[in-house]
Amino acid sequence: MSDDADLNESISQLRVRRSQEGLDESDIDPDPFVQFDSWMRAALAAGLRMPNEMTLATADARGRPAARIVLLKGVDREGFTFFTNYASRKGKQLSENPHAALVFYWAELERQVDVTGRVVKISVEESDAYWRTRPPKSRRAAWASRQSEVIQSRAELEERVRAIEQRFPDDDDIPIPPHWGGFRLAPDTIEFWQGRPDRLHDRLIYRRVARMGWLIERLSP
Repeated sequence: MSDDADLNESISQLRVRRSQEGLDESDIDPDPFVQFDSWMRAALAAGLRMPNEMTLATADARGRPAARIVLLKGVDREGFTFFTNYASRKGKQLSENPHAALVFYWAELERQVDVTGRVVKISVEESDAYWRTRPPKSRRAAWASRQSEVIQSRAELEERVRAIEQRFPDDDDIPIPPHWGGFRLAPDTIEFWQGRPDRLHDRLIYRRVARMGWLIERLSP
């Protein structure tokens, strides 16, 4: 227990000195997608590793939550797009409960974007278009992996991969699996968080309002 106490003491004393400029209502675009585009471009320009990584939080029909990191693969005025195995835990949860949340965290910029909304499957044509851009090994892995299911060993997974390699030996002729494709989260809210000293962070949230577009409000940190 003493080791746990030492660890907890170390964790509790962790502090970050915030140094970035603030976020004012006059600084942001009235369109949240334009604002997101600006922040994503800043993350890319800063050379951050995988700035499109985002936490996807879902819940099943009984409200039991789960979260994991996925990759943003597209954003437009319809929403934020990502791809997965539809039979995975997140795929099953989204079929039961289509409400979800996304969180982008760019530590080096002291920025966070929190998105909530409803998730729908994208068209087979859209999924197939992205599928064809994936490396052949990634496409074969999508066929081989029964995502989120228990397996006996790493060897079992590697054997499945070898079987798929024999089934689809041509790198240019690996079809999209019926259990794989894209989801799009259409946002109801998009919050932009900018770290500030002494925990007095700036939080500006866009809320979708019927027939009015987007309402911008400041939240207490």
